[in-house]
Amino acid sequence: MITGSLRRHALAAGALVLTGALALSACGDDNGSGGGAAAPTKSVGDIFSGITQDASLNAKLPADVKSAGKLTVGTDPSYAPNEFYDTDNKTLIGMDLDLGKALGKKLGVEFAFQKAGFDAIIPGIKSGQYQLGMSSFTDSKEREKTVDFVTYFTAGSALMVKKGNPQGLKPDDLSLCGKKVAVEKGTVQNDEVSSTVDAAKGLGTRTKKCKDAGKPGPVGQPYPDQNGANLALSSGRADAVLADSPVIDYAAKQSGGQFEVSGATYDTAPYGIAVGKQLGTTKDALLGALKALQADGTYNKILDKWGITSGANTSPQINGATS
Repeated sequence: MITGSLRRHALAAGALVLTGALALSACGDDNGSGGGAAAPTKSVGDIFSGITQDASLNAKLPADVKSAGKLTVGTDPSYAPNEFYDTDNKTLIGMDLDLGKALGKKLGVEFAFQKAGFDAIIPGIKSGQYQLGMSSFTDSKEREKTVDFVTYFTAGSALMVKKGNPQGLKPDDLSLCGKKVAVEKGTVQNDEVSSTVDAAKGLGTRTKKCKDAGKPGPVGQPYPDQNGANLALSSGRADAVLADSPVIDYAAKQSGGQFEVSGATYDTAPYGIAVGKQLGTTKDALLGALKALQADGTYNKILDKWGITSGANTSPQINGATS
């Protein structure tokens, strides 16, 4: 297996309409938003009506946050089913959006989501542009130097290929050596297929494995968002796509039979809500709110709505990176 951490590592399969039957979503507009995304996989009724504010958790928020009544949250909406645009190309939806809304109700503040490029979110938190980041971030030791994380989901990397897997590609052997692999920029998958091999930085792990076997490394094709990577596979510009497991699973299910998942998920690691270190006990408030949503069943309802219950993290924690 390839070792390393994820999306967003550094890890989006969001909305794209591909030619023909692929109804995952629509091509991006001039602002690169992507759109026309597919619906949730399951109707679970009203998730939010029974959530009540917890005053003890609200008390842990900074005074300026309580005064403003909101937390500003950066997200890259190209990563269905976690964060993406609805069919109107304006409304942000997905697992992270639903979880953010639920957390906000428990804390007594609004989670005000703002579209951002994935690579810009953590620097934006550090600068104060955003207070939180919810964008399928993998909690990593390197990232914890800049922000704190509250873990809430578990995902790994996965491989998507064209239906029938005509080239016989797998994630756990040498079959990707020399193949064109589409990835999103700034993700762990991008690092994995990098032509630069640097173990200390987690770069080129798959490339090294290929070269050690006397084969050429994979030809990484980085795209600004996951939509571009998926379109590259559909059009034949790429032989395969590497991305986070819930994103790959969702894209394959929504592809109208054009794509399939090959092999098993690998390199599982926790997703975390990125929290500005300047926000003090906000991370503790978030952890408490998340545990409360797990206890009352809201958390599982949200995952069930988006068909990703297999990634449930039953032991959330602050800064839970394993590497």
